[in-house]
Amino acid sequence: MAEGMRVEPDLEFIKYLKGAGGDTLKKCFQCATCSVVCPLATDKKPFPRKEMIWAQWGLKDKLVADPDVLLCHQCGDCTAYCPRGAKPGDVLGAIRAYAYTHYGFPAGLAKLCTSSKNLPLLIGLPAALILVLWAISGGLHLPDAQTFKEVGLTNFFGHWDFHWLTKNVFFIDIIFVPAFMFAAFAAFKGASAMWNKMVEGLGGDPAFRPSCKQFAIDFLWPSIVETIQHKRFNECTENKDRVNGHLPLMLAFLGLLLVTGYSFVAKDIVGLLIPSLHGPIGMMNPVKWLANVAAIAMIVGIAILWGNRKKMEEEQGVTPTFYDWFLIWEIMAVGVTGLVAELSRLSGLVFPAYLFYYLHLVSVLMLFLYMPYTKFAHMVYRTVAMAFEKYRESGFAENQEEA
Repeated sequence: MAEGMRVEPDLEFIKYLKGAGGDTLKKCFQCATCSVVCPLATDKKPFPRKEMIWAQWGLKDKLVADPDVLLCHQCGDCTAYCPRGAKPGDVLGAIRAYAYTHYGFPAGLAKLCTSSKNLPLLIGLPAALILVLWAISGGLHLPDAQTFKEVGLTNFFGHWDFHWLTKNVFFIDIIFVPAFMFAAFAAFKGASAMWNKMVEGLGGDPAFRPSCKQFAIDFLWPSIVETIQHKRFNECTENKDRVNGHLPLMLAFLGLLLVTGYSFVAKDIVGLLIPSLHGPIGMMNPVKWLANVAAIAMIVGIAILWGNRKKMEEEQGVTPTFYDWFLIWEIMAVGVTGLVAELSRLSGLVFPAYLFYYLHLVSVLMLFLYMPYTKFAHMVYRTVAMAFEKYRESGFAENQEEA
C-alpha cells in the first residue's frame, strides 16, 4: 500500500457482500492460492487476491470500477482450491450484483431488483400493465373454437378492419418497443458510467476516449466475437461444463432475435403493402423452424444451468442467491410459457393457449424491463469490460497515460 494512503472502509458495502453470497469473505487470509489457479491472474494483476483485499477493506469505489471483476465468469476454480473455504467466486458474484445496482438507471428500479421480497411487485407490475392493455384493447375474452382455429393467437388483443396494421401487432408494439428502448437506454447509461469509472482507474480523463468507430471496430466487435466463441470457458477446470448451458442459451437468444427482427419487418413494415403477412407465421416457414429450435435450445440451456447451479450449491457449498436464481427462473418462464402456448394453439385448446400466451408476454416484458439490473446485465457489462480490457492494453490507452 502506498505511503500516506488513507483507507476508508464502506461498512454497509461489506455488510451487503456478506449477505449477497460473500459471507465467507473474512475467511480469506491472503495466501494467493486463488491467483495461482485463476487464468485471469498475471504477475501485475494478482486476480482475485487484490479484489479480496479490497472487499475486506470495504473499498467499494475501487471494486465497482474494476473490469477484472466483470471479466470473471465464475468458473469456480478459485473457490475449489481455496484452503480456507473463502469462496472468492461467491464474493466476486456479489460484487457484480452490487455493481449492476450501483450503475443502474433509474436507481429506484435497480434497487427493486435486488431482493426476493420485491418479487410480487416485480411480477405484478408487468402483469397488471399487460392485463390493463388487454382489457382496453377489447380482446379480453376467449374466441370460439372455429375462430381460434382460423386466427390462432393473432386476435389476442382484438381485431379491427384497419388492414395496414393489425390490432394485435399494434398493442404488441406499444408494449415491447418502448420496453426494449428503455432497457437499451438504461443499459447504455450504466455501461457508460462504468466505462468512465474504469478510465479514471487508469488515471486517465474520461472525456478522452476513442471515437465511436474506433471503439466499435477495435474493442467492441472483437469482444462480441470472443463471447460468441466462448473461448474463456475452456480455461476453467471445475465448472468447464457450464459452457454446455451457456452456449445453447446464447445461440437461442440470437435465433429469437432474428425471428423477432423478421416478424417486425414482415408485419410492421412489409405488412403495410402485403396485409397477408399479418397472420401467424406458417409452420413450414423456415423462420418458424428457427423459432421452435431456439425455444427448445433456450429451455435445454437454462435447464443445464439450473442443474449446474444446484450442483455447485450442493457439492461446492456455493451460496444460493436471488441474484443468481431470478434470471434462471425468468428465462425458464419465457421458454416454457411460449412453447406451451404454441402447443396449445396447435392442439386447438383455447383457454390454455390464451393463458400461457398472457404469461409469456408477462415474462418477456419482465426480461426486457429488468435486464439492466439483474444477472442478465452481465451480457452488457461483461462485454464492455472485455472491450475495456483490449482498450487498456492498446496504444491508445498508453498514449493517454503518457499525455
